[in-house]
Amino acid sequence: MTFTSHMPLALDEARAAAARGEVPVGAVVVAPDGRVLAHAGNETRGRNDPTAHAELLAIRAACAALGQERLTGCALYVTLEPCAMCAAAIAASRIARLYYGAADPKSGGVAHGARVFAHPQAHHAPEVYDGIAAEAAAALLTEFFAARR
Repeated sequence: MTFTSHMPLALDEARAAAARGEVPVGAVVVAPDGRVLAHAGNETRGRNDPTAHAELLAIRAACAALGQERLTGCALYVTLEPCAMCAAAIAASRIARLYYGAADPKSGGVAHGARVFAHPQAHHAPEVYDGIAAEAAAALLTEFFAARR
């Protein structure tokens, strides 16, 4: 199977989130056969829910689509390094591969901060690929926050 990046769809979700006034983060869950199972952008403000991060929404939708609580063999594309909460959900859902764009030194939970997958308590650690379309993802975040200052 040829590798296809689904980061462009994640970036589209991030742009849509920004247009709704949400922090521009987008996520896509892809099945082992390459089918897109779910995609989402942040909705914390719209849902009045601090857990409505793009990753969690996409994971929930993908699990619902498959009718199971595990996403074994699936890949997750997200525009920003997942926070500790999302990293824990990624581990719990048994996602096989995580592709993310921009690093998040302030709130990240994968390469920064909590480094969830490095802990012995992590039940599962996906393969992690960082820096995928990092410039585009970082630019969305920079523009979003600059417009609010």
